[in-house]
Amino acid sequence: MMQSRTRPPERPPRTHPPTPEHPVSYKLTFDGRELPAQEGQSVAAALWSAGILAWRTTRTNGAPRGAFCGIGQCYDCLVTVNGRPNQRACLLPARPGDTVTTQEGTGRAALED
Repeated sequence: MMQSRTRPPERPPRTHPPTPEHPVSYKLTFDGRELPAQEGQSVAAALWSAGILAWRTTRTNGAPRGAFCGIGQCYDCLVTVNGRPNQRACLLPARPGDTVTTQEGTGRAALED
């Protein structure tokens, strides 16, 4: 089954930039585990902050991967966010309530059933 190519929902605008004195924090979940995140953090930064360094496995041998380049060029940080596979965690801003899951292989196994 093919994944639809609809646009993702618009993200709400930030209400104000975080400052060290007034950080905006919230929760997201990673593989069912609740994690703290700060306003302005990418998904990768939120995972790193929680000590999680790998959140994807390769297609051929299942080797663990995480953020490598940090600028969206290497695609090693692909992750599934809110059911959408192949999201670059290093570029995607974390949002309150996001559900992030480890991506296995292409991340499309659940879509092909």
